[in-house]
Amino acid sequence: MIKTVTSSNRIDSTQTSYKTYCVAVVAKAAYSRMALYWLELPVDGQMHLNQISAALTDVLCDPLQEELWISSPDERTIWAHKWRDEGFRYWAEKQFAPGVTDNLAHTVAEALSLLDFPANFKVASGTGYLFKSSEHENKEAVSEFGRYKFYHPIVEKWCVHDLESCHSNEFLTFPEVALPEAPPVTTISLELTDQALLALSRDRLLALTLEEMHAVRDYFRNSDVQAERSRLGLDKDPTDVELEVIAQTWSEHCKHKIFNATIDYNDGMGAEQQIKSLYKTFIQAPTKELSKTRKDLLSVFKDNSGVVKWNENSAVCFKVETHNSPSALEPYGGALTGILGVNRDILGTGLGAKPIFNTDVFCFAYPSGALPDRPKLLPAGTILSGVRKGVEDGGNKSGIPTVNGGIFFDPAYRAKPLVFCGTGGILPLSVHGKIAYDKHTETGDIIVMAGGRVGKDGVHGATFSSESLHEGSPVSAVQIGDPFTQKRLLDFVIEARDSNLITGITDNGAGGLSSSIGEMAQITNGATLVLDDVPTKYPGLADWEIVVSESQERMTLSTRDIDAVSQLAAKHNVEVTAVGNFESHGYFKIVRNKKVVCLLGLEFLHDGCPNLHLQATWSGPAKVSGVCGEQPKELSALLLKLLAHPNISSREEVIRQYDHEVQAASVIKPLMGEFQNAPCDAAVLIPIYGDKKGLVVSNGLAPRLSRFDTYLMACCAVDEAVRNAVCVGADPKSLSLLDNFCWPDPVASARNTDGAHKLAQLVRSCMGLKDAVMAFEAPLISGKDSMKNDFDDGVIRLSIPPTLLISAIGTVADVETCVSMEFKQAGDLIYLIKAGSVGFAGSHYEELVDIASDLVPSVDLQKAAALYGALHKAIVAGIVQSAHDVSDGGLAVAIAESLIASQLGADIDSVALVNSHQNAYVDEKRAETLKNRLDLLLFGEGPANIVVSVKAASRSAWESAMPSDSFTLLGTVTKEPVFKVGTASDLVLKVDVESLAKAWQTSLPFA
Repeated sequence: MIKTVTSSNRIDSTQTSYKTYCVAVVAKAAYSRMALYWLELPVDGQMHLNQISAALTDVLCDPLQEELWISSPDERTIWAHKWRDEGFRYWAEKQFAPGVTDNLAHTVAEALSLLDFPANFKVASGTGYLFKSSEHENKEAVSEFGRYKFYHPIVEKWCVHDLESCHSNEFLTFPEVALPEAPPVTTISLELTDQALLALSRDRLLALTLEEMHAVRDYFRNSDVQAERSRLGLDKDPTDVELEVIAQTWSEHCKHKIFNATIDYNDGMGAEQQIKSLYKTFIQAPTKELSKTRKDLLSVFKDNSGVVKWNENSAVCFKVETHNSPSALEPYGGALTGILGVNRDILGTGLGAKPIFNTDVFCFAYPSGALPDRPKLLPAGTILSGVRKGVEDGGNKSGIPTVNGGIFFDPAYRAKPLVFCGTGGILPLSVHGKIAYDKHTETGDIIVMAGGRVGKDGVHGATFSSESLHEGSPVSAVQIGDPFTQKRLLDFVIEARDSNLITGITDNGAGGLSSSIGEMAQITNGATLVLDDVPTKYPGLADWEIVVSESQERMTLSTRDIDAVSQLAAKHNVEVTAVGNFESHGYFKIVRNKKVVCLLGLEFLHDGCPNLHLQATWSGPAKVSGVCGEQPKELSALLLKLLAHPNISSREEVIRQYDHEVQAASVIKPLMGEFQNAPCDAAVLIPIYGDKKGLVVSNGLAPRLSRFDTYLMACCAVDEAVRNAVCVGADPKSLSLLDNFCWPDPVASARNTDGAHKLAQLVRSCMGLKDAVMAFEAPLISGKDSMKNDFDDGVIRLSIPPTLLISAIGTVADVETCVSMEFKQAGDLIYLIKAGSVGFAGSHYEELVDIASDLVPSVDLQKAAALYGALHKAIVAGIVQSAHDVSDGGLAVAIAESLIASQLGADIDSVALVNSHQNAYVDEKRAETLKNRLDLLLFGEGPANIVVSVKAASRSAWESAMPSDSFTLLGTVTKEPVFKVGTASDLVLKVDVESLAKAWQTSLPFA
């Protein structure tokens, strides 16, 4: 039973008459594609057409190359006649759908406002395209051709006209948002059958289980709850606002229910173990243990990012988030809001930290992969290009350098792309006597919403991301962020912090005001939100939509001086609004028109969600044939093919589109070397200008090993992040880690019959993570999990491979000791240092030669930790010329990359290469495989392997510095730019560096 509760009518009754103009910015040389704008001017403030045209020309045109066309809609047929006479047959125009953020239009409007345009004018942007009849058969063909190539149907309108017969009333006009009356608040009875409760959860996209729906019903049945509700004029049944707040707070995305579940784990060999919270057992516990000696840990697992002490005055913080589900629906907007959102996580840490770097790691399907054309399943190429562009726009336009990242391809990411976006920041240890990495909100403080306004975009983002992608996934969850607005917000927050105006701050991320205010309310034990005061993008939003909308560029902060905050915000052109107060009444209270529409006890809201009890059964790795095949005769050709593989080839075309120099702090950049093409293992930047202490940023990812054992996968991911950091000079004892789990649904159901196995994979990965963290003594300071990375439309079900991204930050005491990966000079000695074995299983070589090997790699974590400590000391001592981790493609690829970057050559002794691996191959199978398999040694992949070059004169010092069983002299760097492997009488591989470079510089599928 649903009843309505009267709320105020929020219709904007202002009636203004407008005159509309359409504007095209046309290239003089050719105009088959042009920028379009729609301009609405109030009739009362009408400007002369010549004035309008002159102003628009100043703002929009390069007069040497472009001209501006302007007309009212009923005159646009003149354009059509002109285009038709010039041989064009079809005209297509696009613009953003009503309500979608139009950043370009906002920028143009701001520029025009400086030219004395009348108040209340409006701007919208779009694009126009012209096609000839020889290119397409009809309007329908043009429309299909443009789908996902020129426009995205979720966020954009697309209209195609036949220039032979089009009329003025067919053209697109200004995109007006409908102005309906805001729907009233409703109360919803939970006295329903179990089937009806589940239907209610599904229909409202609450993403709550039956047990959780029961818990909600029991709360509202409680006599004390009913008495308090009656006193305040509320019905005994929950309002739609209350249900939505509970659903947001209890969503998997926000509550991490699987990581906090009780799990009965069966290891497949008869042993059973009950785990009460993966998070507490395998993530929080090792960090707690390591904090006894790591006194630099200031704030971990309790704020928007992890905070580590940097020096006596400052701290650094780091957070990595995912935006997988939104990016699967609308890649550009999903990725853009992903990077902007994690920027705000840093801004919302403590009293506000300044973002100083971005990272991004993408996992995509190959664009050529063929799958059924299903609703909601976008073309793989569309996802690639949209995600890349979204992160570029978010980072570059915010003035934050992108210093590190990666791109990984696998067909299994066709279900959902993985879009990992990370940001690091710096903040003072104290501000005006207050600890700056804590929050200091007190009872009576004013709640302030700062930044953008609330809209339908972002509604149900948290609950949408907590379930599989399907046909009913809401388009309202898609957002497009505004980096320019956020940059102003960032500058405002930092100055407000330093002016002692902020007592607490957090991001309006997943769940919007519901999340930010609901979480901060725990500090004072209460908060009241006044919906009448919340600024919206347009009228007509339901109260529950206002509360849970994740519309971008918003922060929630607390203050005791709203006047000073408002004055400072005006300086930065940032909108701030007082929307309530933090109190101590024990509730998250929401009012509209002085009537309570939500009253939820904070204890119930944050601690009332039932704990999941799940079953996990490890059934072993995927069965493979174990066939290694014969060693190919042409190893040189195989090396070239590996270098051209999308997971190995150069990322330069993508890297160059990201700004890694803004803020002028980078030391080790994404590309280094004399020719600026060396792919560095990690980034190094200087957080404080003039200092010599460097901050290292790296990451590790090994999802191909998940099909064998996620324990090994996790160990290898940690090892790679640590190894990459150490290769550029990081002190391994200074490293702090972040974990980001992206998993297929690990809860068994009728449509997910192997859920118990997927959960066991999650358990084993957590076990591996803990063991690696303890071995490297590198605590986890923050993290995130995304547990529903599946596509299921009732016809097909696709799941991603279990994936764990490890990100690391650490320190270099003196950046002048940093090392890059390219060889430096002829005559240097090339060493392989190692604490692990390589294998064919999960390697790119296995994929390339089409074998199915069960020869998995291995790692000795304790030996690896000792090895990296010794390498660091050698780097600090100046012994090491270069260091490069052996990663995708194996040893031969690592050496080839070091040669491409230096334009030098290498002579590698195959006998020494075989000897380097003998100690690692202790079992018969490995020993047998090794006998005549140089392809395994050259192209096998595995952890804890690094290629190092040292000067010949430093040989004794180098070998004395390293553990005796960890290194092998493989050969020398040569002046002749040729890569050779073999002996004087038998070369098994010989390739000139020019050929290596040509293969490696193969373009990525979407670059």
